[in-house]
Amino acid sequence: MKKRTLIAVATALAATTAFGAAGCSGSKGQGSGGKNPATANQGAAVGGTPQKGGTLTVLSNQDFTHLDPARNWVMSDMDFGTRLLYRTLVTYKAAPGTAGGELVPDLATGLGTPSNGTKTWTFHLKKGIKYEDGTPVTARDIKYNVERSFSPDLPGGSDYAARYLAGAEGYQGPAQGKHLDSIKTPDDHTIVFELRKPFAEFPNATVMPNFAPTPKEQDKGPQYDNRPFSSGPYKIESYQRGKKLVLVRNTHWAASTDAVRKAYPDKLVVVMGLKANQIDDRLIASQGPDASAVSWGALRPESAAKVLPNAEVRKRLIAESTNCTDMVQMHTGKAPFDEVKVRQAVQYALDKDSVLTASGGPAFNDLSTAYMPATLFDGKQPDTLKIPATGDVEKAKQLLKEAGKPDGVETKMTVSTGDKGRAEAIQQSLAKAGIKVTIETVDPSAFYATIGDTKNRTDMVYTGWCPDYPSGSTFLPFVFDGRFIKEKGNSGNHSLFRDKPTMRRMDDIAAMTDAKQANAAWRKLDGEILAKAPAVPVLVRRWPLVLGTNIAGAYGQTSFGGQLDYATVGLKAPSKTQG
Repeated sequence: MKKRTLIAVATALAATTAFGAAGCSGSKGQGSGGKNPATANQGAAVGGTPQKGGTLTVLSNQDFTHLDPARNWVMSDMDFGTRLLYRTLVTYKAAPGTAGGELVPDLATGLGTPSNGTKTWTFHLKKGIKYEDGTPVTARDIKYNVERSFSPDLPGGSDYAARYLAGAEGYQGPAQGKHLDSIKTPDDHTIVFELRKPFAEFPNATVMPNFAPTPKEQDKGPQYDNRPFSSGPYKIESYQRGKKLVLVRNTHWAASTDAVRKAYPDKLVVVMGLKANQIDDRLIASQGPDASAVSWGALRPESAAKVLPNAEVRKRLIAESTNCTDMVQMHTGKAPFDEVKVRQAVQYALDKDSVLTASGGPAFNDLSTAYMPATLFDGKQPDTLKIPATGDVEKAKQLLKEAGKPDGVETKMTVSTGDKGRAEAIQQSLAKAGIKVTIETVDPSAFYATIGDTKNRTDMVYTGWCPDYPSGSTFLPFVFDGRFIKEKGNSGNHSLFRDKPTMRRMDDIAAMTDAKQANAAWRKLDGEILAKAPAVPVLVRRWPLVLGTNIAGAYGQTSFGGQLDYATVGLKAPSKTQG
């Protein structure tokens, strides 16, 4: 994500199980009986109402990508950071199902007041919000964090400020006392943003962590990632990178100022570096301390056979859609992928069904026939190319021949270690058409930095993108607008697509004042870009999580890719946990 792309943490191995056999298209996301056994708890909270107290343990096979609010733009990390450690101007309602997509005020008293044709946005801050040391949160602290998100040594954060703030072109952050005149703080509780063009959706952007506060005196540059200063209900007691993170209560957080976060546990402990199969097995068994634990990463595909047939374990399963599209992105600025027919050959050669099988089958995935997820198409993606789910090898070979590559091509693909099984399925299907792929795996915590280095990356990557809110403006421009490509910390546009007609059309749509007209235009543009094949959409996954038996108030937050909503989760019996 960086993005709001989805970190791949499940080890995806081919699994032919009762809930999805190989060769099934999986387009309905259901098993042979027509009802998906993975979604029994969809849109609902599991475990009843939590009791206050106790220790919630999070079992993880990886470290966070970033916790610094200026750099945090990975779906699960955003959920964790903005629900527990810092607050933003507005946020998402803490609720299961579609209600979790509703914007609600957080630091601000409302959702912002527009003026000047939505080019100016004013927010007023609530009073009484304090940091972990008892000092008040001010509007200047939000301005400072937005500014520091421009710093070249702090890559990875949300692009909204860079895309929309007036005078942001070429800005390099607040070093040497340089500030953005387009962010004004007339007093401690008022912040005004001046945009270079109308943007009616601007309140949605202020959900992003770079619209959280950071006091200038607490800023430690890149080291701030290890110890962000808390304005939320918890603060960091200790953080051993790659090993353990311990959160304890921020005693200066006031529930009276916060309608979203319930802060049920006294402590949260994230244990990292575990093996994914061990995490699954421990939570399925739910013995001893593991009864009060949850998993950071999604259930591995091969573990589903231990969960779905077991009615008791199924009661503890949540599996909301990530609403994120997995894609194979190709470097369109270099051979062989600077040739459109070679890219189209990849589109036709790819056997999406084999990738679906490697991802756990149709219970946990839907195949993608468009870039934007179904939620941006009124619930159903179009299929403009009509390519079979199993691919069309002969058509792919013909395209390679037309491109002057009758003997095929060779390339390398970078994937997260958790996506190795998916990558192998892609590798095998492309090889049938003469496209030889060498797989390079990277640890999830370093994945985005690796593929974001445009000078030293491979020519093919497997990653994904999630809309930040229900609009094509938060999907297609971030993935396919070539004007925001960075040499380091590049996000979204990993195909390095710089197509001028596409960018002109994006500007035309962004200027539309009729939302219905704009939505239709984004959908049409999706198909037009697909025909130019900078990337191949593959899957929209679910985010299956098995909960310990002592967990309560748990649901997948649809606005955070189906990850557990840390604003409301807690324990049935806190006394059964260990401090």
